[in-house]
Amino acid sequence: MIPMHRLALLALLLPLLVAAGQDTLHEALRAQPSGPMDARVDAAKVTTLPPPPLPRRLTPPPPVVRRIATEPSQVPVSEACFDQARAAIDRGLNYLRASQGPEGGWMEAKLAQGSEAAKVSGAASVAVTGLVIRAFAQAGRTELNDMVVHRGVERLITQTGADKAFEPDPSGGLGTYVASCCVLGITALDSPDRAEAVQRMLAWLRTAQWDQPEGIRPEHDWFGGVGYGKHGRPDLSNTQMMLEALHESGAGADDAAVQRALAFVARCQNMKSEDAAPWANAGSGDGGFVYTVANGGESFASEVAGEGRFGEKLPPGTRSLRSYGSMTYAGYKSLLFAGLSRDDPRVQASLAWLAAHWTLSENPGLGQQGLFYYRMAMSRAMLAGGVNLLKDADGAEHDWRCELIRTLTAEQRADGSWANPQDRWMEGEPDLVTAYALLALEEAIKPSRRSE
Repeated sequence: MIPMHRLALLALLLPLLVAAGQDTLHEALRAQPSGPMDARVDAAKVTTLPPPPLPRRLTPPPPVVRRIATEPSQVPVSEACFDQARAAIDRGLNYLRASQGPEGGWMEAKLAQGSEAAKVSGAASVAVTGLVIRAFAQAGRTELNDMVVHRGVERLITQTGADKAFEPDPSGGLGTYVASCCVLGITALDSPDRAEAVQRMLAWLRTAQWDQPEGIRPEHDWFGGVGYGKHGRPDLSNTQMMLEALHESGAGADDAAVQRALAFVARCQNMKSEDAAPWANAGSGDGGFVYTVANGGESFASEVAGEGRFGEKLPPGTRSLRSYGSMTYAGYKSLLFAGLSRDDPRVQASLAWLAAHWTLSENPGLGQQGLFYYRMAMSRAMLAGGVNLLKDADGAEHDWRCELIRTLTAEQRADGSWANPQDRWMEGEPDLVTAYALLALEEAIKPSRRSE
């Protein structure tokens, strides 16, 4: 028990500590660059917006939960749903055991290219290996008790040099994506022996954020975000993965990198305000999220709707961008990880969009494209938000855990894998999609209170 005189002292110091923390955050969000804009940035495409609003109050982010439940009583699901999920996870992990490559990774020798990357990259295998390690670790399989995991970790460390000088992707094409996946995989092991490697990964990831050192001002639409690699403009998909990596490594909402990322994430939301981008103020204001605010904004949902990825096919003066499912789940959980409370208007608006567009059969706005990524983001977001039942536009309540479990187990193939017939973003690759499906299932059966 803490002595009363120490409690009294803490009560006196706390406002000063909070004020000092706020001053640090204000500096991170208000400081101007000391040099010119980085040559990698096309200044002609960058737009200027009102400065990001300073945080008035930060709420502790959701707790980190590293392992799935061992008993159905630990999760607000029926015993039948819980057993169904555990069986599907076991089958999926067995598939990944069999598909591990000769060097210890997954999808070895597969090439990939980010949406803005200039070159294809061979580092996609490292990212997928990180996600697979996370799936094994959350199910209780670690380097200490599973040789498959040990071989995967050793390859990841060797491929990136994380034991000395971390470099996730020498080509630069997928660097930040790979770094985030590495952190997510290794932190899930909860291994003191890998703590230094994680710190090297995080240090690299922090330098990848577009901010003052690259000549990016807080008013620029790139500020606070990350993209795929060294040359790509920032996007919400990669920024939410960076935030996830920071969260899993113990970074608080008062971390300056987290608050810079919040500035970028908030600008990707389809909400009207004096601070919003022109496309947002001209649009629906529906509370959902788009792919990026950078370079004037983009949305794959606008592309699918025939309006152009940049909204450029809309009549002059009416340009706006469409919200879609996977990015709205990504945005919703990112707001929570960055310290916004569940009753914050931005959080509430995004949850309302998700409730109005509830489905597991498609990625709303994109159809079957990115479906398994969408389901993974949904499961993670619902757990982070403490949501047990989601009421849709018709007033029907959805037990997202059991609905997700039933949907994914029905789609699991005989060999234990999953794959998406719509193979955009490599979702035709069983190793990647099986990792997505397992991570979604594992979120659904992590220990959680029955009433949040």
